Amino acid sequence: MPITDLLERNSKLYGEEVALVEINPQIREEQRVTWKEYELIQPTSPSFYRRSITWAVFDEKANRVANMLIEKGIRPGQKCAVLLMNCLEWLPIYFGILKSGAIAVPLNFRFTAEEIDYCLKASDADVLFYGPEFIGRIEDIANKIKKNTLLIYVGDQCPSYAEDYFRLSSYASSVAPRILIEDKNEAAIYFSSGTTGFPKPILLLHEALSQSAQMEAIHHETTKKDNFLCIPPLYHTGAKMHWFGSLYTGSKAVILKGNSPENILSAVSNEECTIVWLLVPWAQDILAALDSGKLKKEDYRLDQWRLMHIGAQPVPPSLIKRWLEYFPNHKYDTNYGLSESTGPGCVHLGMENIHKVGAIGVPGYNWKTKIIDEKGDKVKPGEVGELCVKGKGVMVEYYKNPEATAEVLKNGWLHTGDMARQDEDGFIYLVDRKKDVIISGGENLYPVQIESFLAAHSKIHDVAVIGLPDKRLGEIAAAIIQVKEGMTLTEDEVNEFCKDLPRYKRPRKLIFADVIRNATGKIDKPKLRHSYSTDRLVEQQYNS
Repeated sequence: MPITDLLERNSKLYGEEVALVEINPQIREEQRVTWKEYELIQPTSPSFYRRSITWAVFDEKANRVANMLIEKGIRPGQKCAVLLMNCLEWLPIYFGILKSGAIAVPLNFRFTAEEIDYCLKASDADVLFYGPEFIGRIEDIANKIKKNTLLIYVGDQCPSYAEDYFRLSSYASSVAPRILIEDKNEAAIYFSSGTTGFPKPILLLHEALSQSAQMEAIHHETTKKDNFLCIPPLYHTGAKMHWFGSLYTGSKAVILKGNSPENILSAVSNEECTIVWLLVPWAQDILAALDSGKLKKEDYRLDQWRLMHIGAQPVPPSLIKRWLEYFPNHKYDTNYGLSESTGPGCVHLGMENIHKVGAIGVPGYNWKTKIIDEKGDKVKPGEVGELCVKGKGVMVEYYKNPEATAEVLKNGWLHTGDMARQDEDGFIYLVDRKKDVIISGGENLYPVQIESFLAAHSKIHDVAVIGLPDKRLGEIAAAIIQVKEGMTLTEDEVNEFCKDLPRYKRPRKLIFADVIRNATGKIDKPKLRHSYSTDRLVEQQYNS
């Protein structure tokens, strides 16, 4: 079943029920409005604290987007990129793209102008939907991209070089377009990368998206009565594929713009949320706020909250132990996955297996796993090898990159690049990553990009960037800097130089030392990690 069929089914069965709620804590709470009321307001009106749409309106909005694209000449198989912060428009636009037969291309809202330009070209994007937060970045590249890409602005005061989303969609038909969509049709391109430069485009089918929706509902026993709180960005496969559980069951979901402990607990309380997916830093922040007395559990209505689950980075067992002290009735799950496997769930702990916290779990619904050695043979239980996964969620390819695809896709098996072991009960534990990607607060940092930037400093002779364990973020980027002979360099100078980097890419730790390289001239990152990340440090960070 194509993923779009689920939306149309929900519109027919649950049309007048609320599908999505947007909460914006930056706006005063008394400014509340439903989507029907919002429809009567001009697009230039101010934002509101709370907006909502029903399943019927959700489907209608998606139809308008689809017909708008068709009227603009977009045909099945063409690519439409989405560059938006989380908002109520995000998912109707995404599903409108799919309903037109086009391929949706979500973009990371942290991308620089250069990265946006690269990703539009790499995915062959014909359309870009973007919001007001990105005006500056798009203006920097508008002259280059508007020749081949239709720019559609989703916000107030549309720039002269773009077209107005609200105006275009308001004139488009709300009737579903007659476009045949099947399971084997291409549906989406998501971006991911290793350590060697810009992200790679990952092509997924409709059946992969539908599989993830069914799997999410089964893994977390989602029912029509549940209410999922969505906090992470919707461009990420994690956030969207977890929300797919709500789509599959026709249940309500809340999109929260802001991740402070107070905002999270208030949303859970006020909206009666039952399922919340957190990143490690957010869970740590909630615990810290409760420990300090800044927040008090009794000030919130939390009894209906039944499940807290975490993904995107290793989870310290000590965190879950502390969490259960505050929330003893919570069920818990850990989800493992990659964008190449349509996001989380190809391996998951399982709500019934909290005694195995520390493991990433067992094969997910309709997934197979194996751990292999360098020859491709399965290793014995307890031995370390590369984790491979197989299922309908495996990507088609790295778009237009057969060489990179062949490196990770072999006989239907996705080679994850993650080193793992399996215990006697069949539970899988991650040991290390072949890839040098640093996962900090759930975001991937690519060391080569940071190294290339720092190498441009006139006083730096050599530089290596590695991940070091961090109690709150999981990992932080640390830069080992080898200063040119006869020169001196201070942390303040480096930090000032790094202001031209996006904040999330700036190294959080600076180490002035020689950069270790191996016989072939490559940076020896395993040795560097061993030198600066001792077992004592890991134990102190994770178990304190």
